[in-house]
Amino acid sequence: MAGAVQRPGVVRLAPGSRIVDAVEAAGGTAADADLAGVNLAALVEDGAMVLVPRIGENPPRTAGTGGPAADGSASGAAGSGARAEDGASGSVNLNTADSTRLQTLPRVGPVLAERIIAWRTEHGRFSRPEDLDAVPGIGEAMMAALLPLVTV
Repeated sequence: MAGAVQRPGVVRLAPGSRIVDAVEAAGGTAADADLAGVNLAALVEDGAMVLVPRIGENPPRTAGTGGPAADGSASGAAGSGARAEDGASGSVNLNTADSTRLQTLPRVGPVLAERIIAWRTEHGRFSRPEDLDAVPGIGEAMMAALLPLVTV
């Protein structure tokens, strides 16, 4: 679970559980959650990433958002606006994305986008998406939200 939930992170659920059960296991939604972008009735598959968007965010097409993966599987797609160089999944490529493209990610504004670009400039290409945790300002909860949406 990631995004606008009380306790982001891995939740364990019984087989046949639905997105609503995952949200409940994460302590419920945060006050700024936008549940219109989440299919709470979708079945959750093992290993699926569920991201509850915040009000005003464009919900990425991950499990339960009503996009192509509304059956509960994680697609990793970032939604509309993906460019060909971002890969077939529509993920944002950390090595090629400009500030504007990085800002399509949840909770990434101009300052954090510039930090990502500065890290890339200073240290070279990201060798794996998990290297994003070296960027100042990206904590555990944000990593959980971003990993299914980025690629290298």
